[in-house]
Amino acid sequence: MTATRNSARFGIGENAPRAAKIAALSLGVALFASACGGNPTPEEEGGASSAPAASGLTCPESQGGAAPEPGEKGDPGAVPEAETTSDTPLVLGSLLPTTGALAFLGPPEIAGVNLAVQEINEAGGVLGQDIEIIHRDSGDTTTDIATQSVTDLLSQDVSAIIGAASSGVSQTVINQITGAGVVQMSPANTSPDFTDWDDNGLYWRTAPSDVLQGRVLGNYIMACGAQTVGMIVLNDAYGTGLQASIKEAVESAGGQIVAEELFNEGDSQFSSQVDALVAAEPDAYVVISFDQANSIVPLMTGQGVDPGSMFFVDGNTADYSEDLDPGTLEGAQGTQPGSFAGDEFKDALAEIDDSLNVWNYAGESYDAVNLIALAADAAGSTDGAAIAAELEAVSKEGTECFDYAGCITLQREGEDIDYQGISGPITFDENGDPTEAFIGIYEFDENNTPQPYRSEAGQL
Repeated sequence: MTATRNSARFGIGENAPRAAKIAALSLGVALFASACGGNPTPEEEGGASSAPAASGLTCPESQGGAAPEPGEKGDPGAVPEAETTSDTPLVLGSLLPTTGALAFLGPPEIAGVNLAVQEINEAGGVLGQDIEIIHRDSGDTTTDIATQSVTDLLSQDVSAIIGAASSGVSQTVINQITGAGVVQMSPANTSPDFTDWDDNGLYWRTAPSDVLQGRVLGNYIMACGAQTVGMIVLNDAYGTGLQASIKEAVESAGGQIVAEELFNEGDSQFSSQVDALVAAEPDAYVVISFDQANSIVPLMTGQGVDPGSMFFVDGNTADYSEDLDPGTLEGAQGTQPGSFAGDEFKDALAEIDDSLNVWNYAGESYDAVNLIALAADAAGSTDGAAIAAELEAVSKEGTECFDYAGCITLQREGEDIDYQGISGPITFDENGDPTEAFIGIYEFDENNTPQPYRSEAGQL
């Protein structure tokens, strides 16, 4: 992709400037380094004590899970009219999971898309027209649903497609989408493979590469006091990408990977992998999966693995209150790219879908729609290539703004804008990757529901 800017700014809102986020990252690095030489006492830390796990691991203390302060929103009624108008509306498609292994991610992602569309149209739309959204299911890699959905969306002349959630699914359709001259922007793809994909500059994502998530999780596990780590891994682009990044972080911090057990999408039996994993007796167990965790976790706990030694990733850090016996996962932890969802954003999403009880990637989905809309306005066009040419510019090095109404007002007044997302600062590079992001760490409660625990800021 061709870069249109060369520098970046960091910050989610007026209360979270770049310096504060870099300081947060430095604190995390210092925390990980200290853990390798023994955890400091509460008195040395000057704060609350860490939470000991029954497994013998002692992880860094909770930060309370507070969401960043939201930035100031614009006034939809005060948005200047578009100087350039279009005879046809900007039509977007979504390719998000309503069936398959990642179906639990569909509702928050779809709600995030719909909230952004609603707000954009309340602010006058794009190029003088309300934007339109067409939703289609992505399924998972065991089906051909995604290919069928993309074919349908392309037949309806969409300019951009939001999705897929699964990296493996996106790999099956990325050439079909970008080859048609259409922008693909995923709110949840994290495989490092997409960074260098030959996509004609049309593939983008609002979730950071798993290079960052894996680094944070690997370092965090070491900060908890583990010296040996075992992993059970989904054998696809998502799973093996995370596996490699976690392994690098653990080994760089002086730890050892003692087991790496693979399984394939569509497998229903995991006994042999769990037997080998438990036999290795690691200090920490990493489960890299989607909904296969429903089957894997009982096998692990049945062999005496303490949940306090279990670590999960974004594909399976989910609400298991209806799937597992109470307390099964209490004390386990997992990572999720993006900042914690704030009450204001949750309330807005509830107006779209009042049944939501998870918010995974809702912010990234919301941000994806806003960025595409802002880029289309900047380009004065609904053409996919024209939109893609402006995406990096609207994400960096300008006047910070925090929603469509605020950003489009500045843009139509001649300002250079820097969209600061609900999910984080975004700041695209020339490959379509976010270069700055938050990774949230969640701890499972007695109801097997992940609760915000602490957040790490990082750069790629």
